[in-house]
Amino acid sequence: MPVSVVSQPSTESSNSFYTTNCAPLQPSPLVKLPLGQVQPRGWLRHQLDLMAEGMTGHLEEISIFLEPSNGWFGGQNMGWEEQPYWFRGFHNLAVLTGDERLLTEARRWIEAILGSQDTDGYFGAPYHKHLEGKNGQVCPDLWPHMIMLDAVISHYEHTHDERVVPFMTRFFAYCRDLPDEQFLPVITHGGREFGDWRVWWQTRRAGDFLPQIYWLFNQTADAWLLDLAAKVYQRIDPAPDEWLDHHVVNFTQRFRYAGNHYVQSGMPWHLDQTEYWYRQHMDTWGQQPRGIFGADENIRPGAVDPRQGFETCGMVEFAKSFHILGRVTGDTIWADRTEDILLNHFPAASTPDLKGLHYLTASNQPQLDASEHHEYDNKGRMISYSPHDYRCCQHNVAMGWPYYAENLWQASADDGLVAWLYAASTVTARVGRAGQTISLEEETNYPFSGNVVLKVTQAENVMFPLYLRVPGWCADFHVKINGEAVDLSSLGDISGLIVRIERTWSTGDVVVLDMAMQITLTEWPRTGSVSVDRGPLTYSLRIGETWRRCGGSDTWPEWEVIPTSAWNYGLILDREQPQDSLHVARIAETIADQPWALDAAPIEIKARGKRIAQWNLENETVRPLQPSPVRSDEPEEELTLIPLGCARLRIACFPTIGDDSTAWTWK
Repeated sequence: MPVSVVSQPSTESSNSFYTTNCAPLQPSPLVKLPLGQVQPRGWLRHQLDLMAEGMTGHLEEISIFLEPSNGWFGGQNMGWEEQPYWFRGFHNLAVLTGDERLLTEARRWIEAILGSQDTDGYFGAPYHKHLEGKNGQVCPDLWPHMIMLDAVISHYEHTHDERVVPFMTRFFAYCRDLPDEQFLPVITHGGREFGDWRVWWQTRRAGDFLPQIYWLFNQTADAWLLDLAAKVYQRIDPAPDEWLDHHVVNFTQRFRYAGNHYVQSGMPWHLDQTEYWYRQHMDTWGQQPRGIFGADENIRPGAVDPRQGFETCGMVEFAKSFHILGRVTGDTIWADRTEDILLNHFPAASTPDLKGLHYLTASNQPQLDASEHHEYDNKGRMISYSPHDYRCCQHNVAMGWPYYAENLWQASADDGLVAWLYAASTVTARVGRAGQTISLEEETNYPFSGNVVLKVTQAENVMFPLYLRVPGWCADFHVKINGEAVDLSSLGDISGLIVRIERTWSTGDVVVLDMAMQITLTEWPRTGSVSVDRGPLTYSLRIGETWRRCGGSDTWPEWEVIPTSAWNYGLILDREQPQDSLHVARIAETIADQPWALDAAPIEIKARGKRIAQWNLENETVRPLQPSPVRSDEPEEELTLIPLGCARLRIACFPTIGDDSTAWTWK
C-alpha cells in the first residue's frame, strides 16, 4: 500500500471520466465532479435546507429584480447581474436539496435562458445587446452573461442537456465576431458616457469568461475558442495604479485572472502574479483574521482597522476564485482560504434562519444597528439584517453554501478522489483504470472537531489513489485504515500538503483522520492586537444579543442586533506562553443543526481580560484599535470566546493588557 505526501496530485495522466483540460491547456491536478455527485450532510445540508425555506428559496417573492417582467424573460426591461447572481446559486441549491418546488422553478429559468438566444448567438435580456453612449460608442453589456453561464454549465453537468454546448458555442462565436470596438471595449469615466456605470463592469470582470471558454474548449476542441480566451484576457482593464482594484468585489474576482489564464499561457509567473495581488491586499488592508480585508465597498487610505467591513458579495466571489485556483494548481492553500472565509465570516453575514443578510461584516463589530452613518465608505443601512436590501448581495449570497458543498470532494488527474474540504457528506464517483463507480460517506463535526471518518460504502475491489488534504494549520495529522495506523512519521512536516494512499479499496473499508486542534494566537503587526485561533476557526468574545425589529414585514422582517453585555475588553496573556492563558472549556457532544448562532456555539474558550473604559463607539462604529499592551485599572474578569462564525456581534482582534512601563494609556 504505497503512502506518500505530495504537494498536488500528479498530472502525468489526465482524468478519464470527468471534464478536464485538454492539450494545449495545462493539465489540471484537480477536476470538479459534476453537480449532484457530492451530497452534503449534517450542519452543511441544514444550511441548504434553511436557504430553501428562507430568503434565497423565496427571493422571487421579495426581490423587485426577479419579477416576471425582468429582461431574462424577454421584453425591454433590464436583466443585469441580479437575476444570474441569484439563479446560479438557486439552481445548484435546487439540485443539491432535491426540493421539487425549487427544481420546477430552476427548469423554468433554464428554458427561458436557452430559449432566449438570437440567431446571431446573443442570449439574455435584449436591453443589454445594443447600448449607445453619448459619444456614439456602441457595445453590448456582456457582464450578465459571464454570471449566467455558470448556471448553464452546472445544468449541463447535472443533466447533459444536448442543447448546452451548441448554445454556448453560438454565443462565444457571437463574441468572436463582434467588431473590436464593440467587444469588451475601452470605456472611460466609469461608464458615464453611457449614462450608467453598469456597462463598465464587463471590462473590469472580463476574466470571468476564461473558465467558461476553457470548459467549452474541453468539450469541443475548437481552437478558435483559445484565440477568443487570449483576446478576453488582453481586454481586461489594467490596474488603475499600484493596487489591482480598489473595489472589493472587483478585486475578489480580478486577482485570480492571471492564475486562471496560466492554464493557457503556461507561464508560472501568472500564478505568481495572482499570489502577489492577493498578498499585497492582505498585508496592507487585511489586518483582521481569516482572509477578509478592510473594503466596505472600496479600500481607502487609513481604513485598515478590523472595524472595516467586508462585503458579502466579496465572500462568495473570493470563495469561487479559491475553488477555481484550487483546481488549477492543486495547492491546498486555496482550500485553507476557502475555509477561512466561509467558516468564519460567511455564517455571520446572514441571520441564523437565513431569512436576511447584511452588506458588511467585520471582525470587530459589536453593534449591528440600522443607522445610516457608520464609518464606512458607503453610507446608508449597511449592517442591519434585511431580506429586502443590499441589492447585489441579496442575490449573490445564493452561491455561497451550494458551491462550498459541491466542492468538498474533487476528482484527481490520476483517476482518484481528493478529500478537499472537510464536511459530512456522501460522494459517488468513477475511479480507477476501469472507471468503477464507488461511494464514500464522510462523518465529521469539522470544523469544530478534527476527527473525520471515511467509510467506503460501495466498491468492488478497485484500486485508486485517495488523497487527504492536510490543512495548513494542522501540525499533527494521523490516519488509520481499518484500525491500523498509517506511519507518516518519516515524511516530516506535512502541514499544507496532501497524503496519497493508493490501494485496492472494498466496501466496508474505513479511514479515520485525526487532526489535532491546538489553540494558537495571531498577532497583528500594525497594533500588536491578537486573535485567538483553534484549527480552522478564529474566536470572538461572546457578546449578549438582543434582536430588535427595524422594518420589513411579519413574514420577512428586518433586524438590528444590539449588545446586552460589555465588549470593550483586552486580553491578559502570558507573553512567554500565551496559550497557557486560554483553555477550551466546553465542546458540545452533539452539534446543532444550525451551529452558527450565539446560543448554539459548539465550543467555548475561556480567557482572562480587563475592560478598556475609553474604548467605545463613534458614529455607531467601534473606534480603531490603539497600540498594545494597554494599561487598564478595571478588575480582571473571566471571558468566554466562541467561534467567529457564531458571533453576529464580534470582537476578534483584541488589545492585550499590560501593567509595566511598556503599557500604553488608551487615548
